[in-house]
Amino acid sequence: MRMSQSVDRALTILASLGDGPASLEQAAAKVGVHKSTALRLLRTLQEHGLVDRRSDHRYRLGGRLFSLAQQALEGIDVRQVAAPYLASLNERYGHTVQLAVLEEGEVLYLDRVDGRYPDRPGSWPDPVGRIGRRVPAVATAVGKVLLADLPEDQLTVFLAGQDFPARTAHSIRSAEQFRAELTGVRRQGWAADQAEYQESVNCIAAPIVGTDGTAIAACSISAPVRLTPITELSRLLPELLCTVEAISLAYGGAPTPRWCENRCGAKHEVRASRT
Repeated sequence: MRMSQSVDRALTILASLGDGPASLEQAAAKVGVHKSTALRLLRTLQEHGLVDRRSDHRYRLGGRLFSLAQQALEGIDVRQVAAPYLASLNERYGHTVQLAVLEEGEVLYLDRVDGRYPDRPGSWPDPVGRIGRRVPAVATAVGKVLLADLPEDQLTVFLAGQDFPARTAHSIRSAEQFRAELTGVRRQGWAADQAEYQESVNCIAAPIVGTDGTAIAACSISAPVRLTPITELSRLLPELLCTVEAISLAYGGAPTPRWCENRCGAKHEVRASRT
């Protein structure tokens, strides 16, 4: 019982330090114990690297705690986290919703919820975005948002090894044109594929942000060109941006909560900066 109580008190102290550094007196008051008890707990936490003692004698969270948190987050399956949000977006609008990552210079589709067009049977024969399929990153909206987040040196190396075949009449044909496209993607925070990979498919995509503020995956909404022109599909951008923000927050990222109020139902407090 005593050991359980000590663990509870130590965890309470750790949680309180999440609000900022605290003195021994403040830590003791937080858990309602004598200063000697609080000191023993803090020293134990300090020995394990979970707490640091500053030069002003106040205590703060230790570096090992952040390392453990990063390891825990890396073990979270983004597909599992994203699944209910993809299903919700599909349920509301009926279009195909996909989750993809960048792997070895290609887009790898991790998950997909198929479009529903009951009045148009057979209108969506789209094998490209099926789960496990790989496609060239330079030809897709999800590829654009993931490549736009690469450091410049990595992007330069990547583009040096790419060709730009004319898959459709709308395909980007050169590295220079693609770079210009990525500049717009970085500025606006989303990308479009206007029948660039398949003549029959329009698509919009936005990045899912991880703990370090970089894109770890992308979510897209796709629809048949003959049913949904790109101008109509683009009207769903606020909902798409809401969805990727909600997934980012659920995964552990910290984007600015701009889009979620009264859209996907996810309402969040503004998080403090991680820097």
